[in-house]
Amino acid sequence: MKKHCCEDMDYHANFKCDIHENPFECPDKILIFNGKENDYGLIIHDGGSSRIGIEFCPWCGSKLT
Repeated sequence: MKKHCCEDMDYHANFKCDIHENPFECPDKILIFNGKENDYGLIIHDGGSSRIGIEFCPWCGSKLT
């Protein structure tokens, strides 16, 4: 498992919902992380699978690598 820049990022990047299988359906899942591409994105909860890519951590401000 990848170590993320801060505890908050680690929590949200690894968050698994007990109710929703699809992360885009879970209102508590706000961030999606693709380990293969090392890509972070904020989920847009609009009923689809939209996301906004981010390059800096929303909590600590570190550049995401």
